[in-house]
Amino acid sequence: MYFSVHHKSFFTQNGRFDFPVMSLRAEAAQCGGVVVEFESDDIRQARKSRSITGSALIYLKGPKFLIYVSGALSMWGDRMWHFAISVFLIELYGRNLLLTAVFGLVVAGSVLLLGALIGDWVDRNPRNKVAHASLFIQNISVTVCSIVLMLVFSYKEWIEQIWDGWLTVVCYTVVIILADVANLASTALTIAIQRDWIVVITGYNRGHLAGMNATMRRIDQVTNILAPLAVGQVMTLASNVVGCGFILGWNLVSLIVEFIFLSRVYRIVPALSVKPQVDEEEDQDFLESHGDRTSSQGDCPLRAAAELTEGNCNISLNLKEITNLPVCFQRFKCLLSTCKEGWQAYYRQPVFLAGMGLAFLYTTVLGFDCITTGYAYTQGISGSLLSLLMGVSAITGLMGTVMFTKLRKAYGLVNTGVISSCLHLGCLLLCVCSVFAPGSPVDLSLLMPLSEPNGTAAGPGGVEGQSQKHTWILGGSNQPLLPDRSSIHWTNNTVLFDNIPSGNTPDSYISIILLFLGVITARVGLWSFDLTVTQLLQENICESERGVVNGVQSSMNYLMDLLHFIMVISAPQPQHFGILVIISVLFITTGHTMYFLYARKAKRKHQLDT
Repeated sequence: MYFSVHHKSFFTQNGRFDFPVMSLRAEAAQCGGVVVEFESDDIRQARKSRSITGSALIYLKGPKFLIYVSGALSMWGDRMWHFAISVFLIELYGRNLLLTAVFGLVVAGSVLLLGALIGDWVDRNPRNKVAHASLFIQNISVTVCSIVLMLVFSYKEWIEQIWDGWLTVVCYTVVIILADVANLASTALTIAIQRDWIVVITGYNRGHLAGMNATMRRIDQVTNILAPLAVGQVMTLASNVVGCGFILGWNLVSLIVEFIFLSRVYRIVPALSVKPQVDEEEDQDFLESHGDRTSSQGDCPLRAAAELTEGNCNISLNLKEITNLPVCFQRFKCLLSTCKEGWQAYYRQPVFLAGMGLAFLYTTVLGFDCITTGYAYTQGISGSLLSLLMGVSAITGLMGTVMFTKLRKAYGLVNTGVISSCLHLGCLLLCVCSVFAPGSPVDLSLLMPLSEPNGTAAGPGGVEGQSQKHTWILGGSNQPLLPDRSSIHWTNNTVLFDNIPSGNTPDSYISIILLFLGVITARVGLWSFDLTVTQLLQENICESERGVVNGVQSSMNYLMDLLHFIMVISAPQPQHFGILVIISVLFITTGHTMYFLYARKAKRKHQLDT
């Protein structure tokens, strides 16, 4: 056997020349020898760098990165807008929360009523048309609303003099309607991209799906903190008009970039263009259900056929009744029928209990929203310290996303939810302890006003004096009464009025320390649980019902969120906050109990299948 050592070239100070003496490739090849080639370190390193560069370019042009960038731009714009609109509405109405409360109720009510319709629209239309239409409506609504706000801020005094001030009311109405339309379009875009596109892009691979969900949630956490800071600095250093212009410009640029990126993703992922028709799926399910009924009856095929015929007759009669109505009533009845079918589809899902458990987590004051931050402010916590605590909570939220991916890989998705639930509940026990710890302002006697009729006549040191001591608490925050929540808790920075004094220093800080320690640490389990339920909804809902079920899920989230604010309205004083904490923990415990029931049912089904 012959060995040939081959060097392609040799370099000297005089230049480059070949080294033919060392080249015996031809002789070795003719004699059946083995050719051994030695590459220099420079050549090997260059080849490796080219490989890394090529992989990086492939990733940057791939659908995942494009979705991440598009999602980051959309989330950044949403966070800036939801923070700024609350400040704008308060500034327009003389630092009063009335417009903010009206905006919050309109937003929550519209999603609650129209969530199923939005999801049904997502299901019934091609993916690219849904994404483009939602993106266009959202950004154009925010753009027009920003223009209206700029005009109102610039010519406020002149506008107030027209029509005896009614033009101002018209402007307020237009602003709230446009902002609500933008929120509805944002809901549709979130359902389309984060609940449908991602599933298809990952090729229904559970590991890749978990990774994309976690990455999108990390982006959401980061933008949730940085976006309000950015627009807040612009509004503080310049003016509200400049802030509106900044948001306007951002939305126009974001619209173009997101449109290009989503279009490219749709082109390079052929599976996105394939979407089953809802009607065909419903007909198939209908036939399968009747087929199962026929097979179960066995010796009574005629009875099954009669039932099937009777059902078809009922459907025909219903259609005939609808067609006999005027056109407007026909459409209204069809919309009601769609809403009803959407809620029924949500109820019959195998992950119904898990989704309900997630919705129950919205009925809580244990988050960094305007309620908790306002309470902390009355207990002597400064605005700068609150901002620091919110930053720490964002870090723990990111830790929750990392923990989710690790737990899912080690223990499976269902068990990850169980572990996250236990961790969440365990951390919230610190909040319960804070109610009874030294320094807590809780007064349980407020729960029994009828048993102590003399308590209402108390002097300045009594209950009445205490209730009047902090009447400005909820008005001390420039956040909307009902903020938009694509995630469980809205963590935007709270802007407090400078002319409002901080609360009296408590006798002890143990209570407030335990409260925030529980809230911050609980976010690890909270976000891990949120990602678990999100992926369960993605994996277990059929493709033809993915939009409508997630739309109903959004409606449930807003419904439980409304209950949370009704609780606060019923017990608005700092002495009530401990009671609200206990009620919140009860709701959260109920939600996690629902998930435990789902997990038990899922494990039993898995054991029977195996």
